Amino acid sequence: MDLRITSCNNFFKLKGILNKKNVNEFQSEFKDAFQKFNKLTISVEGLESVDRYGVDALTDLHNQSIKNNIQLSIVGLGCKELYDHFKAFEAA
Repeated sequence: MDLRITSCNNFFKLKGILNKKNVNEFQSEFKDAFQKFNKLTISVEGLESVDRYGVDALTDLHNQSIKNNIQLSIVGLGCKELYDHFKAFEAA
């Protein structure tokens, strides 16, 4: 399954697989969203898998939100790879 991004105002849902093949689409979508909104919520509940490029893209998104003073919330359990990455980051 490819990545599908749906949105309603500033709430975005990710569904499918976030990987090297579609990370540019992901980054483009949120670059535009950062120009429109100062508060974003992203649900990762529908992600089945995320490779290291996808995890890096989400991490970069988080860093950009801090840099641009945009409130970013990532909600949902999502997939194990994403959860493991952020738990390891939290522990460090």
